[in-house]
Amino acid sequence: MRQWLRRQFNGAYERMLRRELGGGPAHVAIIQDGNRRYARRRGDEAPDGHKEGAKTAEQVLHWCEEFGVEELTLYTFSTENFDRPQEELEPLFDLIEEKLYEFADAERVHEAGVRICTIGETDRLPPRVREAIEYAESRTRGYDGFCLNIALAYGGRAELLGAVRDVARDVTSGTLSPDDVTVEEIDSRLCQHPTRDVDLIIRTGGAERTSNFLPWHANGNEAAVYFCAPYWPEFSKVDFLRGLRTYESREKSWQRTRTERAVALVRSVAETELAEARAVTARLREKLPSAGAEEVAAELERQGDTEAAD
Repeated sequence: MRQWLRRQFNGAYERMLRRELGGGPAHVAIIQDGNRRYARRRGDEAPDGHKEGAKTAEQVLHWCEEFGVEELTLYTFSTENFDRPQEELEPLFDLIEEKLYEFADAERVHEAGVRICTIGETDRLPPRVREAIEYAESRTRGYDGFCLNIALAYGGRAELLGAVRDVARDVTSGTLSPDDVTVEEIDSRLCQHPTRDVDLIIRTGGAERTSNFLPWHANGNEAAVYFCAPYWPEFSKVDFLRGLRTYESREKSWQRTRTERAVALVRSVAETELAEARAVTARLREKLPSAGAEEVAAELERQGDTEAAD
């Protein structure tokens, strides 16, 4: 009876969350934390937790397709993970290898046009894992329906450091001018990177930190972040929807802030020159959501009425 009630409640709650959602994020990045703790709590070994976590990853792919997410990045193995005991690493490398081949050969992957990419210092991985990476990437290279990035031997600082060193070498040699070091130039030096900026980071397992994950593509885009308590193998569709809702709440707040700043700018300019205010308003209306544009236009009219009265 208790399980039936829980299913009914979760179903109703999921429907409520669906109704609250509008336009979701294009790129979601997930830190899959809690596999080992999940296994320990059940009296199992770490590899058992990783296997259960792999099942969750497959479910998340379905949810992304269902809710219009176009790109997913999974933080699967960090550079710090190399410090784990060898008896834990070998089964984990076996699982990664197995899943790469499985994903690359899955019929639904090819039907949906999923492109599999890896990011990180993959040359540090065992040869068998590197071979599986090459197989998965080559099998899906021509697809553009959905992008699945798998972060393996990944560290955000190391990624940025490599790009900066590359730029420094070219500036020193004279092949690159310091004035030409732009955002686009740095982005091009990140040899393996997502195709778009990150909109939402989700971290499971209860920790509230982003752990050096995609600093260039997430922090630069001011990505929303959703921390949740369930261990990765327990991560549910409701948890995923909560993450999407967090993104939408942050997006609405951000748009409101932009609108308020735009209104303040119009007021300031209108105090000195109404014609200039109209020109500024025209530019701002192109960059604001429709509701914000209407508010800016209304403020301009108020300023015009005030000036006419004076």
